[in-house]
Amino acid sequence: MLVEPLGERDAVPLAQAFAALGDPARLRLLSLIASQPAGEVCACDLVEPLGKSQPTVSHHLKVLYEAGLVERDKRGSWVWYRAVPERVAALREALAA
Repeated sequence: MLVEPLGERDAVPLAQAFAALGDPARLRLLSLIASQPAGEVCACDLVEPLGKSQPTVSHHLKVLYEAGLVERDKRGSWVWYRAVPERVAALREALAA
């Protein structure tokens, strides 16, 4: 149960994150990234499990990044992604309330 209703300040980033996860491919990508034992994964390793083309996977990763759900690091020609635990926790808390 919520103690008080969400204010604009809290609702906007939550809505952006939930909107980003409104696409099944992005929801799957976040789960693939968050479940990595090493805590991060190369974008090159996300194409096959998602079953989408590399440009499509890159687009979805960009949406997740812009929503603040993942962070990325470029290493050479590859980009590595990791989930942002605080943002995932905020979504979980909003759903549990």
